[in-house]
Amino acid sequence: MNFNARIAVLGGREITDEIYQDTEEIGKKLALKNFLVFCGGGKGVMEAVCKGVESGNGTSIGILKGNDIQEGNEYLTIPILTNMGITRNALLPLNADVAIAISGNHGTLSEIAFALQLNIPIIGYKTWDIPGIQKAQSVDDVLELVNSSIK
Repeated sequence: MNFNARIAVLGGREITDEIYQDTEEIGKKLALKNFLVFCGGGKGVMEAVCKGVESGNGTSIGILKGNDIQEGNEYLTIPILTNMGITRNALLPLNADVAIAISGNHGTLSEIAFALQLNIPIIGYKTWDIPGIQKAQSVDDVLELVNSSIK
């Protein structure tokens, strides 16, 4: 199957209902654009994006921290076990043409840092405010910035 681009969605496990709903909508729109979506495969932003991808009949790949398939959320299409713990954070941007950072804490910050080191374009939505991140103000803005960042 050919995809238009590979998108890594970076974000935390503990999020608000509003962030969950917005992320689910982002996931659906990514799927409808035929993007392959990578994430950490767990709860929070990761679950929301996978739920949206599923509703858009897309494909999501979860790069899991551990060696237990149950670690992945119920909407994940393809779980990848790594048994690498947080070291797996480097694998998300490594497999992406564009990264989207949504909310998040220090794990998300480390994923952002890896994306910056790899020169992967990063779109930020309600996340860390650091140089190198293109700030999106809305769900539609996220998708416009993704589209303009694909090489």
